[in-house]
Amino acid sequence: MSDNTPHFNQPFLSTLDSAVLANSEDDPNYYASSPRSLLSTSTVHSLATGTGSALYRSLAPLLESTNHELILVTCFWAHSTTLHVLNAVLRTLSDKAVHRGTEKIRVRLCFSSLSLFQKLFHKQSVAGQEYPPSVWSSKLGLPPPSDLNGLDLQIKSVFILPFSVMHPKFMIIDRSTVILPSCNISWEEWFEGCVTVSGPIANQFLQFYSKFWARRDPNPHVSIGSGNDHWQNKTIGTTDLGHGHILHQFLLNGKTSPISNIPTVFLPSPHRRNPQFRPFSSAERVIAPPTPLNTFILTLFAKAESSIRAQTPNLTSPPVLSALMKALTRGIDVSILTSEKLMVLEQLVTAGITTSRCVKKLIKRYRKLQAPPTDGRASDEEVAISRLRPGALRISYFTPRGGPKARGDEGGEPQQSHLKMTIVDGEVLVLGSGNLDRASWFTSQELGVAFFDKRLVEAMEGAVDTAMEGRARVVYDSRAGDV
Repeated sequence: MSDNTPHFNQPFLSTLDSAVLANSEDDPNYYASSPRSLLSTSTVHSLATGTGSALYRSLAPLLESTNHELILVTCFWAHSTTLHVLNAVLRTLSDKAVHRGTEKIRVRLCFSSLSLFQKLFHKQSVAGQEYPPSVWSSKLGLPPPSDLNGLDLQIKSVFILPFSVMHPKFMIIDRSTVILPSCNISWEEWFEGCVTVSGPIANQFLQFYSKFWARRDPNPHVSIGSGNDHWQNKTIGTTDLGHGHILHQFLLNGKTSPISNIPTVFLPSPHRRNPQFRPFSSAERVIAPPTPLNTFILTLFAKAESSIRAQTPNLTSPPVLSALMKALTRGIDVSILTSEKLMVLEQLVTAGITTSRCVKKLIKRYRKLQAPPTDGRASDEEVAISRLRPGALRISYFTPRGGPKARGDEGGEPQQSHLKMTIVDGEVLVLGSGNLDRASWFTSQELGVAFFDKRLVEAMEGAVDTAMEGRARVVYDSRAGDV
């Protein structure tokens, strides 16, 4: 497999080098003066798709293998099946520490959104607010402190008005194994994705957590292990558990993974309070903050040589829409799977437009691209574009099998797609918390990871393709016309 990382990383790093002053004002900003520090490597152990509750159930044994420290960061926190699974994990870890009679297991739980009331009256500081044991059960739905005597447990939330949620979702086990899911601690039965990794990338997650959530440099209290202790008795292969819940293990002999030491890029995106609304500006004139995640995605789209595939809950970011159109004009095939009606009110508040409207605009612009002006009024750019064969455009909306179901009646069937996945040229995969919407690109704190490995891309695409069978409704396909 050819190493194509310089093709993307060099312009990515060059752009960040030119944005040092802007990014130095961010929080966290430890990487601003040294963008190259975001480059890393990783070993991929497994990937999975399915609803959030299904993913947490499958992750429970791994979480319960924690020996010293468990860090869990999420955005939304709610009473749910997922929370019940986490509660069982916390009880197991507490019992483990009590029975072995040694030090307590450190657990750090971090989130941003609990309720509308919580957000309106939240402490307006990145230092956040901590939750004493007296409210763990009543407010957060956790076990009573008496059930968690074996844990050194601290809980913190951070939210900044008006729109700045801390949106990342990740878990760090004993500072050696990282879980990167797209789901929250939530009752929402949505289609999600998850990847588990170890290696140097774990240090990147730990530093991000320490700088922002702990507000200090990484604490050497717990040593960093190899990550292999958490991956015994695993076998390679794919298992389809139904309802889009697919597990793929890469581990061989319980010790090694065929996908190891792969080039990996850590992609934080700090929050901002200013949404930079420009209601009368064209999409091409709306400039996104030059965060590592934003910059990397735009670099991917600009440097793509054959194809772009994106699965996102919403699609309302003007820079993304503009970049996709430019890619199409260069002959790059673009495939998008998104949602027609997901969090519509939130879209209107944070973006002033909905995904369905943006999709219609994108299709309209693409049709004009296929039939450029011929009346002599075309601009030089349009004339140049008309000489190229545009790439193919395919857009689909997620649709649950059997139709939408009310809360509590889902029967395990995902009702919306919440996966955040970008694949370029079949060899670069970006996963994490970032949506291709205005909130993620302008105000929310996000966190993504880019993996350069064709085998991982093939496995992820295979899992998602299988899960999307019967769950994707094509609304436009340039190779077939309107559907």
